[in-house]
Amino acid sequence: MSILKLIAACAAACTLACAPAAHAAVDTAKPKAEAKKKPAAKKSEAKKAKSKAKPAPVPAAPDPEADEPDVLGSAVVDYDCELGNKVTIYQNAGDDSHVALRWKTRLHRLTRVATTTGAQRFENKHYGLIWIGIPAKGMLLDSKKNRQLANECRNAEQLKPAEPPAIIEAAAPAAPATSAAVPVPPAAPSGQM
Repeated sequence: MSILKLIAACAAACTLACAPAAHAAVDTAKPKAEAKKKPAAKKSEAKKAKSKAKPAPVPAAPDPEADEPDVLGSAVVDYDCELGNKVTIYQNAGDDSHVALRWKTRLHRLTRVATTTGAQRFENKHYGLIWIGIPAKGMLLDSKKNRQLANECRNAEQLKPAEPPAIIEAAAPAAPATSAAVPVPPAAPSGQM
């Protein structure tokens, strides 16, 4: 029975020891909630004060791919594409590594990318635009959505019907003039039969 008395005594001691801490937690919970309300009010007042005195916006660093390029003095080539789409290319004579491309209502700056096929390829990685130009047509792609934006784009020069290649007579081997002009006589009939 001494064990039961020991357990009971420990339980009572534990209850007495924990009771003041539980009451303290309840008493301090109310001031903490009130304390939370007061700084929140101060924070909202601080936000109002900051919103009244806004600092001047810091100008963003220029991003040549995101900003619209200047096209003054550029050569302009208009392309008519399938489905009624239109693309305009602006190119400066002194700058072969960049073009400006107007698609819909936006003007984009594209940078040349080297190719092994000889096609002209220009990209704008910020917007995901790719312009591919070959002698027969041009094509505008969206690399972010993996789709074609405009295909079968042709300028005025490419819309002209192709002329058939001229036959070059110098390239064909010339036949000797004497062999074609001299007729071969038929074999003479022989009297022996």
